[in-house]
Amino acid sequence: MSQSLNLPYVALAVCIALSIYRFLVYPLFLSPLSRIPSAHPLAKFTSLWILYIRYRNLENSTIHKAHQKWGPVIQLGPNELSVNCVKDGILTVYSGGFEKGDWYNLFANYEGVRNMFSMPLSKQHSSRKRMLSNIYSKSHLQSSPTMSSISSNLIFDRFLPELNSKGDTPFNIYALFSAIAMDFVCAYLFGLESGSNLTQDEEFRTWFLDLYDSRRSYNFWPQELPRLTSALASIGINLTPKWVNDANKEIEEWTLSMVDKSAAVLEKTQAQKAEALNEADIGNFPTVYSQLLSASAKAAGKDGPSDHNRERLEIASELLDHLAAGFDTTGITLTYLIHELSQRPDLQSSLRQELLTLSPQITQSNNPHLPLPKSLDTLPLLNAIIEETLRLRAAIPGPQPRITPPGGCTLGPQGEYPNIPSGIRISALAHSLHRNANVFTNPEQWLPERYLTSSDEQLKEMRRWFWAFGSGGRMCVGSKLALLEIKYVVAALYTNFRTVVVDDGGIEQMDIYTAPPRGGKLIVRLERVED
Repeated sequence: MSQSLNLPYVALAVCIALSIYRFLVYPLFLSPLSRIPSAHPLAKFTSLWILYIRYRNLENSTIHKAHQKWGPVIQLGPNELSVNCVKDGILTVYSGGFEKGDWYNLFANYEGVRNMFSMPLSKQHSSRKRMLSNIYSKSHLQSSPTMSSISSNLIFDRFLPELNSKGDTPFNIYALFSAIAMDFVCAYLFGLESGSNLTQDEEFRTWFLDLYDSRRSYNFWPQELPRLTSALASIGINLTPKWVNDANKEIEEWTLSMVDKSAAVLEKTQAQKAEALNEADIGNFPTVYSQLLSASAKAAGKDGPSDHNRERLEIASELLDHLAAGFDTTGITLTYLIHELSQRPDLQSSLRQELLTLSPQITQSNNPHLPLPKSLDTLPLLNAIIEETLRLRAAIPGPQPRITPPGGCTLGPQGEYPNIPSGIRISALAHSLHRNANVFTNPEQWLPERYLTSSDEQLKEMRRWFWAFGSGGRMCVGSKLALLEIKYVVAALYTNFRTVVVDDGGIEQMDIYTAPPRGGKLIVRLERVED
């Protein structure tokens, strides 16, 4: 009888012992991660602390401080690591083809229709990327008649007239940069006729940017705890407001309208290649839409009859991701570039002198002729200013999570941490990589001169650590388009004007994945530069 009475106590003791082993002894002493420094005392045992940091939008700065204190590999949770090194760091994880996890579900559109960015498996991603990589290549963009027509139209017919209309009246240049960036990317996706016109339509611009930005603060639950979020939603408990979903649907419908307009343009022209169009219509050719439609049709032909509506949504989901990422990041980059340059009148003057060497110069009198993209690449100061802005003010400074593969991996610049098991969430962030003081002297200062005065060896090392567009097979497919439009916009602006900051309250970046100014504005005044 006494033995039977002792059984519950024995069971309780066993449970306690197993719990101590599972949640204390194993993570502290026996786990393959036990030797890795913890970003927080609780990181070995629970993810609650890092979830709390993410909920409060303090992730980038918190992880960066932890790397500064504890080194290039740190533990964020029982099954999560962060790396801040190139060798056995980003080269292993991102060039090694580690797969994506549930974190990227948020970037699917139209109720779960995947796009290239949100595809979890590298094989799926590679298949989609092969459809698009050529038209986003630097060689194609620089030789494309459509891109040439788009750039000329947007600079001379939209952007410069909008600047001229401001006179000496202060205005929010962040909103204007977001607008011209959207018009650039949409024109390349859908054609000028079918794409956006946020630059000239200020009312629609205000509506769209307010709608888009209003959702930023509501990503935590579906992104970090997607299963919990879905489970609660299934019983009527929504962790994000209904209007966030409504806003997403409005943006999706707007994108679908441009998809359908592009389809009508293609049907009208009866052509699949831009070169077949006459000069007057060349800018209306929907380059990316046409390429994706053609490649999707070929892929569907191999697999049997296609579902037209499903194909339409897959194309729309892909192009929505391109336009959202393209306009948001470019608008942020241009805003910080102008903010920094506005504090350096001497550098503005030097940049203008460099821009005046272009032939033709980007002035309204030279409409509609722009200098060739290749000539912009030869301007050292312009390129240094852009590169330094992308370093210090990366538009996407936040972590890019991956999952360690079967067989695990080794991490650390000296291979210090072998036998990292599979299934571990691991990420790097540009915010930290770009602030390595051993690579970037005075890393918190905006110093374009570092790219003009450094030795070839120093430049090589800085560019090894440069991560504004990611790296590996999933590196940003639109990086060359972004750089091209940034160069034309900056060249057009500073060939004709000086910029003076009137109000930069809230200019600090938000501490989130894609990081705009916290105040959502940069108020400047333009001063026309006379020859």
